[in-house]
Amino acid sequence: MNRFDGRGVLVTGAASGIGQATALRLLDEGARLVAADISEDGLAETRQRAEDAGTAERLTTMRLDTADEDSVTSVVAEAVERLGGLDALVNAAGMLRAAHTHETSLELWNRIMTVNLTGTFLVTRQALPALLESEHGVVVNFSSTSASFAHPYMAAYAASKGGIQSFTHTLASEYSKWGLRAVCVAPGSIKSGITDETPNYLPADADMSLFAKLSPALRTDQEAGGATMAGPETVAGVVAMLASDDGAFTTGTEIRIDGGTHA
Repeated sequence: MNRFDGRGVLVTGAASGIGQATALRLLDEGARLVAADISEDGLAETRQRAEDAGTAERLTTMRLDTADEDSVTSVVAEAVERLGGLDALVNAAGMLRAAHTHETSLELWNRIMTVNLTGTFLVTRQALPALLESEHGVVVNFSSTSASFAHPYMAAYAASKGGIQSFTHTLASEYSKWGLRAVCVAPGSIKSGITDETPNYLPADADMSLFAKLSPALRTDQEAGGATMAGPETVAGVVAMLASDDGAFTTGTEIRIDGGTHA
């Protein structure tokens, strides 16, 4: 299935986890793709996996700091130039830290907001002119189940993801007449670099019983941070659908991918 033949795609957060899985999936479906991330080592791994799959000739990797406006401006401009336009943008870059809300510093709060919410805005703003020139421009943003359901000790992260959902709805309405679609995916219980490290971020006195309701209903085959998880490819497949013509009538909404955790 080559739903992305001839299409140019930019994926941020493509050095690991769901972003990497998404980049590899879209390459498998024929995309010409720029994989961007702050981690050069992770991008090297993404390239190696693409080489192993025989898709690396359509892949360009670029170092991107979504919290730095100058970095975003230059990288997105170069990506559009290399791709000869832009048909889809996948904003998968993000970070998570955890703390008691009353112990969360303003510095930590602002850092999470800057990387997750402001970064999504900056990349999208820079990419919009090229996306609007496409006849099938799509923005796929990454929210989280934490935006709608309680995830203790993650107030800043949850707020940033809720902001991304609201931002996505606005994009979908504002640019619908130009044919642009904007959608969110809201993963939960998905193995990634973030979920692997989550236990290291929790407060030492965290009440682990609060996480009991965050287990998926469906069977899973992976584990991260002591919890059952599904692999990142389960999200990548949904992103591929949404960013392709198969998602042509889907916009201004979020798709929850959590194995029934919040059914």
